[in-house]
Amino acid sequence: MFQRTLRNLSILNSVVLLFIFLAFGTIIYGYVSFRLFDNIDDGLRSKAEAIQIVNGKITQVKLRSLFDPRIFLVLRSENGQLIHLYPVKNEETDSLLALAAQARLGELKTQKVEQHAYRIISIPLVGSENVLSYPDSDVKIREVIAISNVDSEVGLLKKLFIIILGSMVIGIAGIVLTGYFLARRAMIPIQNAWNKQQQFVADASHELRSPLSVIKSNAELMLRHPDHYVEDESTRITNIIRESIRMTRLVSGLLTLARADANQSELQVATVQIDEIIDEVTSQFRELSEIQGILFTVVIQNNIVVKADKERLHQLLVILLDNAIKYTPAGGSICLSCHKADDNIVLSVEDTGYGIATEDLPFIFDRFFRGDKARSRGGGTGLGLAIAKWIVEKHGGKIKVEGQLGKGTSFIVTIPSKI
Repeated sequence: MFQRTLRNLSILNSVVLLFIFLAFGTIIYGYVSFRLFDNIDDGLRSKAEAIQIVNGKITQVKLRSLFDPRIFLVLRSENGQLIHLYPVKNEETDSLLALAAQARLGELKTQKVEQHAYRIISIPLVGSENVLSYPDSDVKIREVIAISNVDSEVGLLKKLFIIILGSMVIGIAGIVLTGYFLARRAMIPIQNAWNKQQQFVADASHELRSPLSVIKSNAELMLRHPDHYVEDESTRITNIIRESIRMTRLVSGLLTLARADANQSELQVATVQIDEIIDEVTSQFRELSEIQGILFTVVIQNNIVVKADKERLHQLLVILLDNAIKYTPAGGSICLSCHKADDNIVLSVEDTGYGIATEDLPFIFDRFFRGDKARSRGGGTGLGLAIAKWIVEKHGGKIKVEGQLGKGTSFIVTIPSKI
């Protein structure tokens, strides 16, 4: 599957790069062509517009200033008669006069004649008289036709076109390699995400298999003794209920993370008293800590107000305290503290439990991650800390863990007081 996707991405990237190359080459060719012919057109217009007829004679700026060996000027009368002005007659005059005879008033075009390219412009003669006097008759002039040889410009454009085309042909290999390289880079996060998904599915299947197996085996054992009373099968029923609860928690955690991945879980933000949430949560864990012989202390700064989702903060504290109690042996201690630092709320849960190996710290928030055997004995779903991290980040905060194996663990949460 990945090979086909990589191939398709490579082809797509190559096509896009080739299109960009073609577009870039077209823009360069078009711009150079426009600038070349724009300058020529300006020269043709300026020469043609300089022609004026006063008292039957051509008068304008000095005739020499109009002389350009590449520009051929022709006057056309109302009856179509052509009057050759500049330059003097040469071997091309007849061809150029024939070309001028085909010009249309207001027309601007490039035309090729006898292996030469010419730019032609025809504009009306501006003036009140526009009558050219000759000894035998007068001629009414209607328009001025200017013709310029553009062989050098056309040759330059041909060379530019060959260079662009040659660069594209030579650059195809580079384009393909670049497209493949970009596709490989694009596939890295996709493949990583796929691997994580596969691992997630495998871990979830493994975690679900255990409670299902317990439920199935206990149910089968109960069916072997249909004459037994409920009291006789209380142990097996307890096992089924316990594993059902565990499986429910696992499915709930999976659903929460799935919604988080799909950005479907939104916070219900409101103004809440953080100390009220802490009192509510800690009341659930005090008795449990006393039963297990763990010293539980709470240090809270009063009247801390925060903009947050109350239910999610409650869930966050339950996850952190539940982990602390699970991995703290009898005789240990747990300290929950909360205080305000600038515009942030800092929550910390410290315990003197089994701790976490240094090499496991970077992975502690991964889903289903289990480090050393001590933490694997906790009996949790392996999703709690992943959910805790999501809750903190959803509130715009950060969570970090500190600790050493055998010396306890400390979780520190920093959340902005206003989201």
